[in-house]
Amino acid sequence: MKAVVLYDTAYGNTRTIAESVASGLGQGAAAVPVEGFDTETLRPGDLLVVGSPINGWKPTARITEMLADLGRRRLTGVKAAAFDTRVKLFIHGDAAGKITRALEAAGAGIMGEPMAFYVKGSEGPLMDGEAERAAAWAAGLAASLGNGTV
Repeated sequence: MKAVVLYDTAYGNTRTIAESVASGLGQGAAAVPVEGFDTETLRPGDLLVVGSPINGWKPTARITEMLADLGRRRLTGVKAAAFDTRVKLFIHGDAAGKITRALEAAGAGIMGEPMAFYVKGSEGPLMDGEAERAAAWAAGLAASLGNGTV
């Protein structure tokens, strides 16, 4: 099994979280920008984690397009999770929830609730401790797969 953390980023904050998630997943996990991802590389048993900043109350256009392509391929047998980066406001949108629903509609087995990681302003930086929280969240995903590393 392989683990891929697919992400899009505007100011680098989502990339930082994706790299922390890959680190928390363990050896062999890779953070891959959406523009460098080949949908044909996913196989049943793989873990796909998708992350995006909130952009207009939803994931970025590039992540949305990639999810549409993944939906056409079907993700049966692939485990998946989603996260977003956002400003901590009362009303902020929910990219991770939309990503999760798209992954589920494509047939992926969803591992846990969508996760939000917070930035201090629309361009960041990340709030203190968010990268560490991302690594811990990912370690929990890996542990739920049964062996603690992917």
